[in-house]
Amino acid sequence: MSEPAALDVDPRLLEILVCPVTRGPLTYDRKKAELVSKGARLAYPIRDGVPIMLPEEARDLGEGE
Repeated sequence: MSEPAALDVDPRLLEILVCPVTRGPLTYDRKKAELVSKGARLAYPIRDGVPIMLPEEARDLGEGE
């Protein structure tokens, strides 16, 4: 499987977006092209530059992530 293309996320967007589960802050994982909610232990994908903020589309974070 190929690695997702690393895209930059506008910092202003990160200030606005929150986790839909916890309403907590998100961090951007550029290498994996995901927005990470440590509180919910979920990683939301970014596809074609668009964050997919649906819990059913998020992947569960593994141990140590």
